[in-house]
Amino acid sequence: MKKRLIVIVLDGFGIGAMEDARLARPGDEKADTLRSILKDYPDLKLPALERLGLMNAYGEESAFMKFSPEANFGSCELMHFGADTFMGHQEIMGTLPKKPEVHPFQEKADTVKAHLESNGHQVQVIERQGLRYLLVDHYVTVADNLEADLGMCYNVTAPLDLISFEEEYAIAKKVREVVTVGRVIVFGGTGNTMEDLWNAEEVKEGRFIGIASAKSKSYDHGYQCRHLGYGVDQNVQAPTILTKAGYDCTLIGKVADIVSNDRGLSISGVPTQEVMDLTFRETVAMNQGFLCTNVQETDLAGHSQSTMVYKKILEIADQGISRLIPELTSQDILVIMADHGNDPSIGHSKHTRECVPLLVYKKGITGRRLGRRKTLSDIGATVCDYFSTDAPQNGESFLPVLKN
Repeated sequence: MKKRLIVIVLDGFGIGAMEDARLARPGDEKADTLRSILKDYPDLKLPALERLGLMNAYGEESAFMKFSPEANFGSCELMHFGADTFMGHQEIMGTLPKKPEVHPFQEKADTVKAHLESNGHQVQVIERQGLRYLLVDHYVTVADNLEADLGMCYNVTAPLDLISFEEEYAIAKKVREVVTVGRVIVFGGTGNTMEDLWNAEEVKEGRFIGIASAKSKSYDHGYQCRHLGYGVDQNVQAPTILTKAGYDCTLIGKVADIVSNDRGLSISGVPTQEVMDLTFRETVAMNQGFLCTNVQETDLAGHSQSTMVYKKILEIADQGISRLIPELTSQDILVIMADHGNDPSIGHSKHTRECVPLLVYKKGITGRRLGRRKTLSDIGATVCDYFSTDAPQNGESFLPVLKN
């Protein structure tokens, strides 16, 4: 008999600010992604999410969506620092988040240079306007990320016609070993040159220097990318634990790009209809295992500050969930959740530190309250518990609440 646990992450779909938002992210104490959408579209109707307990988790009804007496529902707080898609998904998979530090690359350039040289790499210091970054093995730049919050990430960039992604990735892993910022992002594409990278060089705020990602032409052809998070060890996460135990693991959408799944199947994709169709197809194909899908366009709607787009994407996702539920057996579990908030009406285009819904469907199990969970890692812990494998690094299973 089939036994599957499916998690669908509606990226950025928060249900109200966390209690620590006032101190952790001033301004976010007013965030409420669902409220903002309902304010502009009070007639919003999401039948599947309503049935699964969205309004129960939210704590109040709207004009067209009511509490569901049969729902198994709760909510989750974020344990990771801030409100981040990458770290949110690492937390979901069972990582115990470590608080990253914020440093301009200038503060770490000497340490990174020495570590790379001690591991046999050639390192040249590039200096512009009194700021430094590194050129490693002739083709790989190591510098500030200029797209995220400054000082939170470093980029490792290269033209992949001149050096393989595997070689570039090996350099990035060495950088990761000696820096404490949130992410080291390694990426590159084909068809561009070192001249394109030099032309993309930028300085921001007089303290940060890097290669502007979009201007580097890395995205144009043959793009490859990996994110290396601070304190992230794939060996203590659900996908690695499950696949080592012989279970299938399929990651769909953005989660396929940011969570390690070396022994499983990872399928990238952004359009919501495509992602939900893939989720249906791969759920039907799976016999026993774990499937996680990220619906990224909800997050993109938040970034674009459009409640109209957010509403449309939620409706597409809801239709996909409605289609999926009849395919589930009594041995399957479906989890709908988010990774953080992204309030489209808060006045900026960044993520917001919000609690997220936790909606759980299991045929024959109704009316269970899962409470306010302290970490997204409870999902990873539940997945591993369901398949009787080793537990991940972090989290507490809510499986006992679902048992008869």
